[in-house]
Amino acid sequence: MVMKYNDPNAVPSDIGTQAQTAFWQKSALIEARKKQFFSQLADVTSMPKHFGKKIKRYHYIPMLDDANINDQGIDAAGVAISMSTFQVTVPRLAVTYSVEANATTAAAAANAISPGSATKTGAANPWTVTFNKKVFPFSTDALTAALLSAVPGAYRRQGSGNMYGSSKDIGTIAGKMPVLSETGGRVNRVGFKRKEIEGNLEKFGFFDEYTQESLDFDSDADLMQHINREMINGANEITEDLLQIDLINAAGTIKYAGDALETKELGSNDLVTYGDFMRLSIDLDNNRTPKQTRAITGTRMVDTRVIPSGRVAYIGSELIPTIRAMKDLHNEPAFIPVEKYASGNEPLIGEIGMLDQFKIIVVPEMMKWEGAGAAVTDQLNYDNGAYYDVFPILVVGDESFSTIGFQTDGKTVKFKIMHKAPGEATADRTDPYGETGFMSIKWYYGFLALRPERIALIKTVARM
Repeated sequence: MVMKYNDPNAVPSDIGTQAQTAFWQKSALIEARKKQFFSQLADVTSMPKHFGKKIKRYHYIPMLDDANINDQGIDAAGVAISMSTFQVTVPRLAVTYSVEANATTAAAAANAISPGSATKTGAANPWTVTFNKKVFPFSTDALTAALLSAVPGAYRRQGSGNMYGSSKDIGTIAGKMPVLSETGGRVNRVGFKRKEIEGNLEKFGFFDEYTQESLDFDSDADLMQHINREMINGANEITEDLLQIDLINAAGTIKYAGDALETKELGSNDLVTYGDFMRLSIDLDNNRTPKQTRAITGTRMVDTRVIPSGRVAYIGSELIPTIRAMKDLHNEPAFIPVEKYASGNEPLIGEIGMLDQFKIIVVPEMMKWEGAGAAVTDQLNYDNGAYYDVFPILVVGDESFSTIGFQTDGKTVKFKIMHKAPGEATADRTDPYGETGFMSIKWYYGFLALRPERIALIKTVARM
């Protein structure tokens, strides 16, 4: 009879029992490392020792800017410009907004609206205010701030030492030009302002414990190597999530898809369009956001390259069908896949194509506001069962933020791993035999929003 191996798990081999009935491949199936999507665009700031945990910078406001508010102005006639009048312009006429009344300034702002220009209804907290005209005079900075926070898209002008501020009106600009008479005189004085921006550093870390026997008897001979790798990858992903949250919260230019004016109004038909991208690009142009973006490409902070003619827009994978199906103003496909233009340039991590003037990057871990939209009326979009999910499209302009990432500067490492294997190094009163070891990782993370107006958000629903 021919001797057979058979299947030892079912029928014993003809020669006898088998000591090994399986082969464990040493190279385990390793999940691809989570890639750095946001850190690649950071301007990295090195924090020196002995200066606390804050990063601070001055931002000098351009002279011809509405934000350059000061009391140093003198007009062409030699008259000091009054600081007592502010003008707030709301973006639409006869549109209803909610003004919270639990803050004194907001209540005063609602009361200060002149009769005939707005109608205030309902009980306090919040009042419903319907604006019937576009421009409102106010007497204090606190009142204007209250109205600006209540009405999305509202903006303020003040006759201060910035001449004509950010106005584009021909009549306004012509009337504010700094002309001089033959005798000159004490006229046309301007002023300058700066603001201080700051970011905090925080320490993060985690650790893992193990026994000597877990290494000696585990079927994976490279177990410790895999654990080392996964700890670094986990710390890397946590840092990316921290940065994503900070960028979304720091956005100074925010738009809503469709007719929505706030997050909770985003309903079934409020889906992002090509026009939304086009209008956002115009806003970023007006904010002087560069169209060239520098990206970190290697492991050194100085290893960067310039990405020409495009801003970077991050989306979640749920928005891919919407982006790819988008049509332009001529009803032609608006999306250009990356393979059609990237032959001469290395694409960014996660880049799938271009839409208008934006490079689209898909982040699998892109966050969302679950159930933050309007009540569900159909099953076309992602929702939590009762309300629609709201998805961010995050645009990050060049030089808009600074952070401390996982890259190195060639001299120091931004994260530190400590490892003490079981044995004499870990033996003490709590573990006299030194049978337990540990591995820990720690790092510092800090975020500084340099130019929030160059960080933009489009909030939208997403088709399933």
